[in-house]
Amino acid sequence: MKTSSAEDNQAVKIKHAAGLCLLLAALSFASDKGFNPPPAAPPVTYPAHETHDEEKVTIAVDPFDTPDKAAAFQVRYSELGFLPVRLIVGNDGDKPLMLDKARIQLVTGSNDKIEPATEDDIYRRLARPEKATGRSKVQLPIPLPHDKNPIKKDARDEISVALFRNLPVTPHSSNNGFLFFDVLGMKDPGAGAHLYISGLRAGSQELFYFDIPLKAADKANGN
Repeated sequence: MKTSSAEDNQAVKIKHAAGLCLLLAALSFASDKGFNPPPAAPPVTYPAHETHDEEKVTIAVDPFDTPDKAAAFQVRYSELGFLPVRLIVGNDGDKPLMLDKARIQLVTGSNDKIEPATEDDIYRRLARPEKATGRSKVQLPIPLPHDKNPIKKDARDEISVALFRNLPVTPHSSNNGFLFFDVLGMKDPGAGAHLYISGLRAGSQELFYFDIPLKAADKANGN
């Protein structure tokens, strides 16, 4: 049975209205959670960025390693041994950019390779900061406490909203979020460090890897 043009238009309007409602609800939900970092700028505007012209993808990194930037968070991640790094992925191409198989590593000046902490990693540190007394090359997992609510809801909400999610980046748009690297015991983890990112795909084509120095901002400022 064929539908009329008016019915089709009405269906489209309903879908658009529903999508708008969902978007507004999501934005309201994030706002209610209290985490409100500065809006992300286009990735090409950050000193620490890399552009692949042929693939039409730009990735920028922005370490939140100064007191003024850290003030955006309720949780004091630096005191817990974490380095927050904002990741901004821009897709100027015509195909969705798939991040589900992306691999991200912080490679330090001493060539340590650190993968982003998971939500549970951060929760463990928050719940039992006294267990995090140092970094060893072989780290044993610390179980979460049996208490159902060992961490304040505000902290859980902040982490949930802040974390970078490996969702597809639609054409001519960008995604951003925060990676938290466990750098406990390191004096200056950003010195000589860079972010290595591989496994991104545009359609079925895997992109060339990205290798972005963390301290590009300092070099741009002559430091």
